Amino acid sequence: MLPITSHAVSADARDALRIADDYLARVIAGEEYLVFDGAMGTMLQAAGLEAGELPELLCLNSPDEVTAIHRQYVEAGSLAVTTNTFGANARKLGDAASVREIFAAAVACVRNAGARYVVADIGPTGALLAPLGTMSFDEAYGLFAEQVRAAAEAGADIILIETMADLLEMKAAVLAAKECSDLPVFATMTFGEDGRTFLGTSPRIAALTLSALGVQALGMNCSLGPDDLRPLVDEMLEVATCPVMVQANAGLPHVEDGKTVFSVDPDSYAKSIAGMVEAGVRIVGGCCGTNPAYIANLADIVHGKQPIRPFAEPVCSVTSAQEAVVLEGRHVATIGERINPTGKKRLKEALRTGDFDYIINEAIAQTEAGADILDVNAGLPEIDEAAVLVDLVGRIQGVTGLPLQIDSSDPEAVEAAVRVYAGKPIINSVNGKAENLQVVLPIAKHYGCAVVGLTLDEGGIPPTAEERFAIAERIVSAAKAAGIPRQDVFIDCLVMAASTNQSEVVEILRAITMVKERLGVRTVLGVSNVSFGLPLREVVNATFLAAAFSAGLDLPILNPLSDRYREIVDSWRVLCGQDVSAVRYIEGYANRTMASLAPGQAQQDGAAQVAVSSEAPDGEAGTLRHCVITGRRAQAADIVRSMLEKEGVEPMAVINDHLIPALDEVGERFEKGTFFLPQLMSSAEAAKAGFDVIKELASSASVADKGKVAVATVKGDIHDIGKNIVKMLLENYGYTVFDLGRDVDPQAVVDCVKKHGIKLVGLSALMTTTVRGMEETIALLHEQAPDTKVFVGGAVLTPEYAKMVGANYYAKDASESARICAEVLG
Repeated sequence: MLPITSHAVSADARDALRIADDYLARVIAGEEYLVFDGAMGTMLQAAGLEAGELPELLCLNSPDEVTAIHRQYVEAGSLAVTTNTFGANARKLGDAASVREIFAAAVACVRNAGARYVVADIGPTGALLAPLGTMSFDEAYGLFAEQVRAAAEAGADIILIETMADLLEMKAAVLAAKECSDLPVFATMTFGEDGRTFLGTSPRIAALTLSALGVQALGMNCSLGPDDLRPLVDEMLEVATCPVMVQANAGLPHVEDGKTVFSVDPDSYAKSIAGMVEAGVRIVGGCCGTNPAYIANLADIVHGKQPIRPFAEPVCSVTSAQEAVVLEGRHVATIGERINPTGKKRLKEALRTGDFDYIINEAIAQTEAGADILDVNAGLPEIDEAAVLVDLVGRIQGVTGLPLQIDSSDPEAVEAAVRVYAGKPIINSVNGKAENLQVVLPIAKHYGCAVVGLTLDEGGIPPTAEERFAIAERIVSAAKAAGIPRQDVFIDCLVMAASTNQSEVVEILRAITMVKERLGVRTVLGVSNVSFGLPLREVVNATFLAAAFSAGLDLPILNPLSDRYREIVDSWRVLCGQDVSAVRYIEGYANRTMASLAPGQAQQDGAAQVAVSSEAPDGEAGTLRHCVITGRRAQAADIVRSMLEKEGVEPMAVINDHLIPALDEVGERFEKGTFFLPQLMSSAEAAKAGFDVIKELASSASVADKGKVAVATVKGDIHDIGKNIVKMLLENYGYTVFDLGRDVDPQAVVDCVKKHGIKLVGLSALMTTTVRGMEETIALLHEQAPDTKVFVGGAVLTPEYAKMVGANYYAKDASESARICAEVLG
C-alpha cells in the first residue's frame, strides 16, 4: 500500500486541474453544453473490420482510416472526440502492442482529425473484481493507471471512463485518473432494463458515489436506447452535483437481411435527447449504432444555447454498490454496532483467529434486524488491522448491501479500507486534535467519504455543551477547508456513562441541539455507553435514545438486535414523518400487544447465531434454506453435516429437497430485482459449502452426477466476466463445469465436447464484432456434435441474436443459465 500522503490531495492541488480552455472550464461548471462523438465500433464494422480483430490496433496499422472516422464526427459537430482505445489495456492487448504505443497513435488520430478536445477512452478491464471475481483492486488500478499515464503523456484533454457496470471497478479507474494525471475525469456507467448495473448499482447510487469521488462529469452510456434511458437519467439528475452526460445506443440491435441494424433513427434519437437536455443533461453523444448523422442532430439541438437548470442541491448520503442512505429533514438512520471488538470477547477471538464466518454472520443478522448502516471495526493491537479491515470490507460487501462505516483510529487502516470500498462510506473518525485533522480529512476528501467528528481534542472530552460545540465548530471549519461539504460531516458529541458522569448526560443532549441548529450538520452517537454500570441497561438506553432523537440525533450507533431500540426507532420514524402514513409501523406492530413488546434483553456479546437444525419450520432462522438464502456458509455446512450424520437424511434428498430449492428461490429474487449479483453468489457459495460436506461424507454412488457443461468466451473476445459468473453459479448447483477460458477457437470447444461427452455448452460474447465468432462455434458444434445443445449470453446478445447464430437457448443472466441446465441435464 502506498503511503497516505501519496494519495491524499491538498486543497491547492484539488483545484489544479489542467483544463484545455475556458470553454471546457465552463462546461465543467455547468455553464455550457458539450457534444461528444458517436459509436466507433459501428463505423469500423461498416468499414470492414474483421471479426475478432482488436479495433485498437487500427490506430497503429490503419491510422488514416481511424482519423477519417474521427473527422466525420468533427464535421458533424463533435467538439469532444474519443480515442479508439476502449479496450487498450495491457490485459487485452497482450503482446500485440504496448498501451503507450496505442494511446500515442490514438491521440494523434483524433488530433489530426481536428477535434477541439481529445478524450482518452478507457473501458472495463474485462474481468470481475474480487471478492466476486479473481482480479484484485490493485491489479485493476494498475491497468487503469498505465492507460491514464499513457493518455496524459500523449496529450489527451479529458479522461473518459465508460461502460462500467461494477462500481468498484469504476472507483479503481477514477482513482487512477485522479492520482496519475491532472486531467478532468468524466465517468459513465451502463445500466440494464431493470434500471441497475448487473451488480445492482442504480443511477442514483452511481451519481451520489461519483459526485463524492470528485469526477468532473458523470452519466451513462450504452446498453439501452434513449427513451429507455430517460427515467434513469432523471434519477441521476436528481442528485448529481456536476454535469450529467448521456451517450445512448440507437435502440436495441436486430437483424435485417443478415445485417445488424438499430431500431432508433437519427431524428427519433435527437428528439429523445432533446428532452434530456431540457431536463438538465449538459453533455451529449452517442454509443452503439449511432453515426455522424445522429451527432449532427445533437449539435443542432444545443447550438447557441446555454444550460439554465442548476445542478442538484447536495444531500446527506452514504452508499454501497446496491443501497443508498439519504437523510432529509429529521429522518434518521441506524448504524449497527456489533462488528466492534470493544467489550466483545467472542468477536475479539474471531478477529484473532480469522474466523470470518462468525463476523459475516453478525453482518447478516444486523441486516435482517433492520440496520441501515454497519459499523466495521477490527481494532486489536495484536493483528494487522489494515489487512484485516480490507478483508472484512470485501467479505461483508459480498453478503449485505448496506453501506459501511469504517471505524478505526489508525489512518493507514482507514485509507486501506475506504480505498477498496464500493460506494461512499463513513469514516469513523476524526477529532479536534490538529494533527488528526491534518491526516484524516484529506483521506475523506480524496475518497469521497462522509466523516464522523468526535468532540474531543488535546484536552480530552470536555464536560459542557458549549465546549463540545466549540470543538465541533473547529472540525466543521477544518472539513470545509479540506473541501469536504457540510452535508458529509457528522458530529459525535460523545456519550458518557450516567453512572460516572451523570451531570454530562443533559449536556450531551444540549450539545446535539446546538450542533444541529448552529452548524447545520448531522449528528451521530454511540447510545449504549450511557448505561454502562447500570442494571437493565436497555431501559436506560432506550430512554436516552428517545431523548437524543428529540434533541436532534440523526445517526444512532446501536445494537439493531435489541427490540427496545427497534421500538424507539420505529416510533420516532412515525413521529418525524419518515414513515409516511405510519405504513411500516402498522405492518410491524398491528398484531402485537404491550405484553409482547421488548420481551427480553438483547444479546450484548457473542454471535447473532442461527440454530443448527434442519427441523426448524420453513422460513425461520436456522433452516438450511435460510442459511443458503442469507449466505451463511459455515452454518449451511453444519446443518448439512447434521442432516447426514445425525438425522440420516439421504444425500440426494439434501440436494434436491433443500439446497436446490433454496438456490431456486435465490434465483427468483434475483429475477425480481430484490437480490443482486453479490447476494446471488454469496448464496451460491453457501450452497457449495453444503455440497462440499456431501462430497466429503457421502459415497460417490449415493450422489448422482448432475451433468457436465462447457463454457467459453468466443474467439476474438477477451471479456470473461459473464462466463466466470455462470461457471461459479453452475458449480454451486452441483454441475461439473469445463471452463475453456476466453478467446477460444471453435475447434477447441468441439474437441472438449467430444472428449468429455458434454451435452450442453455455454458461449459468451460482449462485443458485436465477436458475435460472428459465436456463430462459427455453434455451426461447428452442430456439425460435429449434433446432440450437444448450446446456450448463449452477453451484453450484445438478444433472443433474436441467439436465434440468428443458431443457439438453442438464450440466457439473459447467470440465473437463467441454471434453469437451462436443469431443463437439458436434469
